Amino acid sequence: MKSYQVIFQPGDQAMEVQEGSTIMEAMDQAGINFDFPCGGQGKCGKCRVRVPAGAGDPTATEKEILEPMELDRGIRLACAARVHGHMTVELPERLQHNILMASGERTCRIEPHLKKIFVQVAEPSLEAQRSDWHRLKDSLAGQGYNSARLEIPVALLRRLPETIRRAGHGVTVVMYGSKIEGLEEHDTTPAMLGMAFDIGTTTIVGYLLDLYSGRELCAVSTLNPQTRFGADVISRITFANREEGGLEKLHAAVLGAINKLIGEALEKAGAGKEQIYGVSVAANTCMHHLFLGINPGNIAVAPYVAAVSEPVVAGAAELGIDINPAGKIFVLPNIAGFVGADTTAVLLAAETDRSTGIKLVIDIGTNGEIALGSGERMVACSAAAGPAFEGAQISSGMRGAAGAIDHVQFEDNLAYTVIGGGRPLGICGSALLDTVAGLLELGMINKRGKLLPPGQLTAEAARFKDCIVEHEGQPAFVLAGADKTGHGRPVTVTQGDIRELQLAKGAIAAGIRVLMQTLGVELDDIQEVLLAGAFGNYLNPHSACAIGLIPSELEGKITMIGNAAGTGAKLALLSSSEFRRAAQVAESVEFVELGSYPGFNSIFAANTYFNPKTQQKGKKVAVKQ
Repeated sequence: MKSYQVIFQPGDQAMEVQEGSTIMEAMDQAGINFDFPCGGQGKCGKCRVRVPAGAGDPTATEKEILEPMELDRGIRLACAARVHGHMTVELPERLQHNILMASGERTCRIEPHLKKIFVQVAEPSLEAQRSDWHRLKDSLAGQGYNSARLEIPVALLRRLPETIRRAGHGVTVVMYGSKIEGLEEHDTTPAMLGMAFDIGTTTIVGYLLDLYSGRELCAVSTLNPQTRFGADVISRITFANREEGGLEKLHAAVLGAINKLIGEALEKAGAGKEQIYGVSVAANTCMHHLFLGINPGNIAVAPYVAAVSEPVVAGAAELGIDINPAGKIFVLPNIAGFVGADTTAVLLAAETDRSTGIKLVIDIGTNGEIALGSGERMVACSAAAGPAFEGAQISSGMRGAAGAIDHVQFEDNLAYTVIGGGRPLGICGSALLDTVAGLLELGMINKRGKLLPPGQLTAEAARFKDCIVEHEGQPAFVLAGADKTGHGRPVTVTQGDIRELQLAKGAIAAGIRVLMQTLGVELDDIQEVLLAGAFGNYLNPHSACAIGLIPSELEGKITMIGNAAGTGAKLALLSSSEFRRAAQVAESVEFVELGSYPGFNSIFAANTYFNPKTQQKGKKVAVKQ
């Protein structure tokens, strides 16, 4: 079979690719991280690249999605266009994404999982011919260890004689419980670092910590490279099970990202990988399984069972994590198939297990994890919100990156803010929320979500009538005309986009109602609403309440807690007690399966409607910058 050279620009990265391969497959071969929100199924049209020549005629999918003027300019879909000759692929300018790294703080007692102990091992003599291992045990016994319970792996036994003698009999022993995990020459006890990771479906955030003081030395982040295999967990589960070597590719992608972030953090801190002795991981159940190299397929089919929910402790070498060989990986426990260790970490950070009042905790994403309760009883569910909040299947949607409209304001004139400034390229979830809330409060959409034609608008709303256009036979609202955008296409909110938001907000709102019924509480009983995660941090609480995503009665009780999953991961790394506590938290939470809850379909349907009471004539939508 013929092969052709594909050059990716910018960067002049050249690859030999077999004829007939898609550009997406060539990107995968080249290790290029690129967003394929629909998993390369040719549905979203968001993998646009420019190919001057060599890709053959446009496919039927491309003709359906791309405008004729785009095809004339050489714009193609990476998931559909195939290699039929030598070609240059011009990638869009790499977007700088807004990744939430800030996390709240709470105190904990520092109790490192591993201990480093410097001992002086007695030298042997003709009169005292005890073995090296015996003499090392005697030294540790002097530090309070029971010598009869001490363990050492054969690999360290092999190194023991040389290590002791080369170090002049002064060695640092790395202990995990009663097992020796490492032997280091001389006194290395002053340095002991660790990394705490929050592995999200879209982003990965890591925190480099001093395991003695608990001080955060730096934070690093990246997009999850698995996005090139699909934007959401379902598409990745599908990829893992249908593609040859799919699981291995997903596993390798996340490990590569973790090791890269560790390297970046160490470079920032001026430290070496041999100084890292612990890594903690909080992730949703699917990302948890892919990190461990476990097939997550059963999560996606009834009864949605995880392979493992309990805490996992593994050696660094077992998982291919590039830290000190003596280091350990601590993976927080899952709660259920779609309520993972990231939720456990959030609840740990929020100390819901010790709360006397009722708290509502919401982490909104493709899957909205919701927990409600107190230290007496906690219930949780997963609401399949779909991709609306992350922009994946919104007509002009994009992630929260440079060029995304992130907030919208309806005052005398339509106003919006753009991440990074400059001309807009699309709209992210928080702006979609603001837009629909504003249209609802102006009376431009009814309770069913229908965008009203100009002739039916009130005098107050009529000042925005020129923003209403027709899109595929349905009305749409233009936020930025083609002459004001960075790519020459208008940024709009279509009737279909509003429907996607209705379904997403209906899922979250219905989940909240089901948990309230399960716990037997009313809105007045809820003392605090905690919004976790990136979307929860950037959304305007008023907009969320205006559309009924969160009950409007709770608007004054909302607190944004940032990347609480990251906080929980840090706590579990710094304190062995907190890691054990995370297991107790996960075990105590009662999971509610929404799909089998009596009357759920009716509850969901009712919550897809907008509440007419939120249509407060003349009220302006405030924007949280």
